[in-house]
Amino acid sequence: MIEHVMSTRSTMAKMKSGKISTDRKNDELRDVNVTLDFTPNALSSLLYKQGDTTVLVCVTKAPSLPRWFPKNSDRGWVHAEYSLLPGSTDTRFRRERSGAKGRTMEIERLVARSLRGAVDLEELGPVALTVDCDILNADGGTRCASITAACIALRLAVRRLIDSGDCLPKELRPTREDIANGWTAPELTAEEKHAHEMSVMANDVSAISVGLIDGEVFLDLDYVLDSNADVDMNVVGTSDGMFVEVQGTGEEATYSRKQFDSLMDMAELGLKRLQEIQSKALREA
Repeated sequence: MIEHVMSTRSTMAKMKSGKISTDRKNDELRDVNVTLDFTPNALSSLLYKQGDTTVLVCVTKAPSLPRWFPKNSDRGWVHAEYSLLPGSTDTRFRRERSGAKGRTMEIERLVARSLRGAVDLEELGPVALTVDCDILNADGGTRCASITAACIALRLAVRRLIDSGDCLPKELRPTREDIANGWTAPELTAEEKHAHEMSVMANDVSAISVGLIDGEVFLDLDYVLDSNADVDMNVVGTSDGMFVEVQGTGEEATYSRKQFDSLMDMAELGLKRLQEIQSKALREA
């Protein structure tokens, strides 16, 4: 089990209510803690804490591609599921036993889209992966924390699939005839493994929330900041500076293009810091 902690503390900032405060500067991330291989049965897993928001991520490999895939497809798929566990909120969150509903489904689709934005499904090959994000404690930014955490777990899963021979470059994949004749996976060198990992996931993806409170821009909204925000925004970006999705909403408020640009500038700062945390966790895996 490997743990990585990023911790910073600074002066307090007043909220618009005058009664609520935060001990972080406007541009300061919450503390981030990553514990790899938190559960033993999944292909990869981790416990991710960003402030008091805590996410358990598990990646599993399906026995086959989804039924709707073309027969003999040579491209893979990444699916995501998201759930708030009953004790994750201040009042018990009821289990969605009949399937994901409104908000949950929206977040699942966002997480999956974000991850697929960082994966070359052709290079992944005929492999179907499910990424489960279970919120153990919710204190704002659960969808963003899920995306950032899920990317770490997904890259670790891809790395392990390459090690086991279940994810190979196109030219080395077996045919049905090869398998019938007792084919065994070739042993790749460390350099070949790394090269293929980077072809499958050339970049990491992370997500951060930002908000506008009384004209000031804040990074990484916890529940207190989010509930005080006039405008809140979730930004998903890749480590090469591209964006997957931007969700920005005025809460009974409007915002200008200049304010939008300030929010995006703050989000880019946060994404860069999160990507550094992701890289550090994976370097020492």
